[in-house]
Amino acid sequence: MIKYLLKCENKHEFTSWFSDSSEFEKLKKRKLIECIFCNSQRIEKSIMSPGVLNSASDISEDLVDRKEFSKAKKDLLKIRKFVEENFEYVGNKFSKEVKSIYYDKKSKKNIYGTTTKEEREELNEEGIELTTIPWIDKDN
Repeated sequence: MIKYLLKCENKHEFTSWFSDSSEFEKLKKRKLIECIFCNSQRIEKSIMSPGVLNSASDISEDLVDRKEFSKAKKDLLKIRKFVEENFEYVGNKFSKEVKSIYYDKKSKKNIYGTTTKEEREELNEEGIELTTIPWIDKDN
């Protein structure tokens, strides 16, 4: 695992974990990384000092970080499983489908899918609130 300090085009900084150094580039190329503050997909790695362990306390803190990461990953996988079992996947037609459900008050269908940044902004302007869930690969 490797931890990077990331910066978006709007200069927001945040950290994220990746399975290895090439994983960041692969996810960036597929536009699967976005700023946690503004949803920008123009993300770069920022300068970050390496985590050098030089004492027993440093080692125990590193283990705590790994345990927290492992727990967060397990929790996200549980959320993914719940969503997949209880919601209908509508893919990139999510925006259209969610509008249909929102304006037809009789429909109580649970759906999930993908949207573009523009579609998310348009839905927000119409008063339709969305939640973005980090989609963790089951195999990684």
